[in-house]
Amino acid sequence: MTEEKLSDLDKQMAPLGGSTTPMRWYIPDKPPFRLAGFAWYAQDRVYRRLPLAASRYIRDAVDQLANYTAGGQISFQSDSPLIAVKVALAGPACMNHMPATGQCGFDLYVGNPPAQRYHNTTKYDHTKTDYEALLFEHPDKTMRNVTLNFPLYQGVKGMAVGLSPDARIQPCLPWSTTGRIVVYGTSITQGGCASRPGMAYTNILSRALNIEFINLGFSGNGKGEPDVIKTFANIPDPVLFLLDYEANSAGTLLDTLPPAIKIIRDSHPRIPILVVSRITYARDATHREASQTRDRSRDRQAHLIADMRKRGDHRLYFLDGTTLLGPDYDECTVDGVHPNDLGFMRMARAMEPEIRKILAKRI
Repeated sequence: MTEEKLSDLDKQMAPLGGSTTPMRWYIPDKPPFRLAGFAWYAQDRVYRRLPLAASRYIRDAVDQLANYTAGGQISFQSDSPLIAVKVALAGPACMNHMPATGQCGFDLYVGNPPAQRYHNTTKYDHTKTDYEALLFEHPDKTMRNVTLNFPLYQGVKGMAVGLSPDARIQPCLPWSTTGRIVVYGTSITQGGCASRPGMAYTNILSRALNIEFINLGFSGNGKGEPDVIKTFANIPDPVLFLLDYEANSAGTLLDTLPPAIKIIRDSHPRIPILVVSRITYARDATHREASQTRDRSRDRQAHLIADMRKRGDHRLYFLDGTTLLGPDYDECTVDGVHPNDLGFMRMARAMEPEIRKILAKRI
């Protein structure tokens, strides 16, 4: 059945169009809009997760992945009864096991943090790289707090927010905590394979904690490289560093993790660091050797962090990733490895209390 025929049968399956009424378009990179998740935007003026001209060597793969906009957010308040987006992507949807809505789409949340509720996702012709979508329509002109989440697995060359011409715009409600949580990791950190951007675990946690997250998940390339660590260790105003890169570095993790921690410590002697071991994969249930290898890696990380704490670094923490998905972990991925929305929600809900406890201990 073709998409056109299906949309004839079920209008909910049709792509979203733009507004049929006039809109006023805004580039959301200055007040009253709040742009979050791009630590170097003020310097480079591009939606990118690493600096354009890094002072250190960044491998080509990491450099390319930095153009994917995972973790980016736009927030504002408006009484506009219509909210639309106009987007220019760097490329078309191209993944075989991740929905284009998560790879290339924006989604919209409405409400006061930390109780924002999901409302809509861009649905468009996935063969195209430019689209316009009306994400919100309401009969009442009421001031609302709005957040838009950027695509997880594609670059955004440009975007604009469309509002009714006579709409008022105000700054969004403030973060609950100043500063940023910086997360370094793999494809799982980046958001593969959430059905829409708001379901990446860093975005779920950002909503729940009402704090800015910097998502530095580099799909297949979270290798713990010193130059990458040195680059993000200089991000201003961190309140927590979260290292979640075992999935890409199982054989070398114990060689790279101590230097990574030292690099961060050299810049931030008192900022907490949380190390998270990898989640349970579906094959761990049927391949004993795989599960044993996972457990050995987890235990070695736990022992390393415990030893460093004994030697005086009491702001180091460890979280056992095998506990994050629950007993039916095999139902929490799209391919045995990458979480689906259920998996990401469970990860975030398990991490949230640990992060809250760590942040509460800050002096």
